[in-house]
Amino acid sequence: MNFTILSSVVTVISLFVFLGIVYWAFSSGNKERFEKMARLPIENEDGK
Repeated sequence: MNFTILSSVVTVISLFVFLGIVYWAFSSGNKERFEKMARLPIENEDGK
């Protein structure tokens, strides 16, 4: 396999993986969980 073709295939695969991660991070199903994790540093030890 030519190096140029291999490089192109790896680039396309990397693009799809990146887009999948972005979709997962911004999907509405994760919003509540991410908001809860974002509040952890400012909450007390007992969670209040």
